[in-house]
Amino acid sequence: MKELDKYQQLKQKLVENSDPELATQMKKYLRNKFEFYGLKSPERRKSYHDLIKVEKKNKKIDWNFLDQAWSDTHREAQYFVCDYLISLERFLTFEDLDHIFYYVKSKQWWDTIDSLIKPIGKIGLRDGRVDDLMLAWSKDNDFWVRRVAIEHQLLRKNKMNTELLEKILENNLNSSEFFINKAIGWALRDYSKTNRAWVKKFINDHYSDMAALSIKEGSKYLHS
Repeated sequence: MKELDKYQQLKQKLVENSDPELATQMKKYLRNKFEFYGLKSPERRKSYHDLIKVEKKNKKIDWNFLDQAWSDTHREAQYFVCDYLISLERFLTFEDLDHIFYYVKSKQWWDTIDSLIKPIGKIGLRDGRVDDLMLAWSKDNDFWVRRVAIEHQLLRKNKMNTELLEKILENNLNSSEFFINKAIGWALRDYSKTNRAWVKKFINDHYSDMAALSIKEGSKYLHS
């Protein structure tokens, strides 16, 4: 199967399962920033399940195919790229982060950003160089890049690098950006399920520099 054929097959499946009425609703939900075919997550993933299954057997990332999908004008194609990278994350290496960074920097919104953190986080568990990279990203001028750094350790539980988490969060305190303050809260809330004492101390130590939103989100499980 040629690379272009794979993209055409993907697009055909998305079009076949499209719902124009749902597409309008989805576009409105994301503030009219993107066009949609109109597929809910289960239907969307089902439409390209076999395609990803074949890609897993190939045991390598087809970046040309992913770039074609990412260039598609419809948002479901970007969701495909994210699902692809999550499904094939074991074949990703540190060197692939340059390519993933292109996706982080383009067609930016919380939906793709919060999916791209997953393969990045998996790479980080295998390669310590990701720690320094995420620390650098946490000071980037682009708040979406900083959001990736803040969130990339979500769900790590006992594998959390608390020293790195603390530095990244400190680099983003005193922010007026909603998506940063929300991410800080989510990172703390998630880790509080594993280490309540660490999160409580962080909030107490940095209370005056934290947004009310971050404190509210981060404290959700501290009083239960």
